Amino acid sequence: MDRDALAAAIYDRAHLTGTFVLRSGAVTDHYFDKYLFESDPALLRTMAEHMAPLVPEGTEALAGLELGGVPLAVMLGQVTGLPVRFVRKEAKSYGTRKLAEGGDVEGVAITVVEDVVTSGGQVIVSCGELRERGAHIQGVVCVIDRDAGGRDNLAEHDLTLHPLFTRQEIDRE
Repeated sequence: MDRDALAAAIYDRAHLTGTFVLRSGAVTDHYFDKYLFESDPALLRTMAEHMAPLVPEGTEALAGLELGGVPLAVMLGQVTGLPVRFVRKEAKSYGTRKLAEGGDVEGVAITVVEDVVTSGGQVIVSCGELRERGAHIQGVVCVIDRDAGGRDNLAEHDLTLHPLFTRQEIDRE
């Protein structure tokens, strides 16, 4: 599937209209329900194949952010052969008390995987916590950059965003 067909498939599968409150608090009348495109195995695989070239060289592991980044990271790991870490929004208060599961992050060159980036708030928090644990963040890959300030906000924290699509590229209206 070429890039334009992929954009159309994601739009057709996951674009909703109505009134939606985003994690950032912003209200929008257009929403991409990432769980709709992530729950389609063929579409998920195709997205990962297109995202693979976006993974910065030198990456040693992928880090999928809870919850939407996890299936993307797993499929991207299948495509690239890179191991995957699963990053919680906060470390568990029980058991191993880890922020990241699936392997160590200390000293590891990690690319963070997210589904949709709006303001980048959770990405910034998670990357900060990974850095506190010794991870070397190579960059952030996502399916959709909503063009709502996320790229600039991430850059302020020395994080480079590599989106598969911007909202403008994927929007069919």
